[in-house]
Amino acid sequence: MAPVLCLGETLIDLIVSDGATRLEEASAFVARTGGAPANAAVALARLDVPSAFCGVVGDDPFGARLRETLAGYGVDVSRLRAEPGAETTIAFAWKDERGDGHFQLVRLADRLLSESDVRAAGIDQVAAVVVGSVALSAEPSRAGITRAVKLANPTKVPVCFDVNLRPSLWSSKEAALSACEPIFAGATLLKLSLDDGRALYPNVEGPEALLRELDRVPARFVVITDGERGTWFVDRATGGELEFVPSFKVAAVEPTGAGDAF
Repeated sequence: MAPVLCLGETLIDLIVSDGATRLEEASAFVARTGGAPANAAVALARLDVPSAFCGVVGDDPFGARLRETLAGYGVDVSRLRAEPGAETTIAFAWKDERGDGHFQLVRLADRLLSESDVRAAGIDQVAAVVVGSVALSAEPSRAGITRAVKLANPTKVPVCFDVNLRPSLWSSKEAALSACEPIFAGATLLKLSLDDGRALYPNVEGPEALLRELDRVPARFVVITDGERGTWFVDRATGGELEFVPSFKVAAVEPTGAGDAF
């Protein structure tokens, strides 16, 4: 089987481990491998779906750790590049009082993903591509992700776009929306949380209103998640009715990566 190719950031999450609900109050962290597209690649591999990752890390110990971890889960890392002299991207992660995850990224090597990296990735030979919005917040990674979608569309390779918005990376919601809209136009499956939708469209109150905002997006599938509160989805090829699926009730341990694996 051809692999699903996940493109964008892989990074080290520094997760607050002392129970603090505000980053400025945290005093202890634990380092974990992460990054939304990388987490998706691992989730696929765990389900015995061939997956590959395309991105850039630093030529440093964290970069080596990320490569070894991805490969250890069975992800094809032949498209993962280590940039000499660069440092691997890190992200701080913590939970608020409600238990929802928050993130602050220090973008370093991951933003160096280029159009040449993408052109060499063999997108016409993969089963699907998975991209997110973090890589859209800087250049040249924004151009690289945009190129990936443009290469996938003519060859009928499905594009899965996980909006995964991180407000601290954007100067305004207009800037974020402007970056996302070209990817919306080429997406087969669009997945975003209700919070992502509210960040892009401030007047949105619920999933129905968000879906109306997305009427002009041609994606066949739209999935709107809201954590433990459930998920809404539309398959526009079967009539476009908004359907709801409740979440499984679990004892939540750590939200970091949950949306990526969804």
